[in-house]
Amino acid sequence: MTLENDLSRIGISLPKNLLDRFDEIINARGYSSRSEGIRDAIRTYITYYKWMADVKGEREGVITMVYDHDQRGLLTTITDIQHEFHEIIKASLHSHVTHNRCLEVILVHGDGGQLKALAERLMSQKGVESVKLTTIQIEE
Repeated sequence: MTLENDLSRIGISLPKNLLDRFDEIINARGYSSRSEGIRDAIRTYITYYKWMADVKGEREGVITMVYDHDQRGLLTTITDIQHEFHEIIKASLHSHVTHNRCLEVILVHGDGGQLKALAERLMSQKGVESVKLTTIQIEE
């Protein structure tokens, strides 16, 4: 069993603008180091993953996604993915945030596993900055 105090060193590559934004946040929040901020971010990611694993049964929800529309092939890929999941997508709204950043909101209804699969497919695409799935259980 590995304790949180047993540290492992890793190396990661990040775009400068992402690291600069991260540094601003950890400084504003008073973290003592980047490492502490990264540990906190990983804990949050794990918590969100566990929460998503619990999305079961019939659900109504929304997927919010921010992406770079200049990323080669991304628009076609997003459209293809949405066509694969057409039975659970009820509506979508697209907004241009900046010249190359877009926000898309997708209303979904169906089995929680399918909703989660759609969100995970979208979030794994290169050029997608963030994907957030929020659902509520359908009560009868």
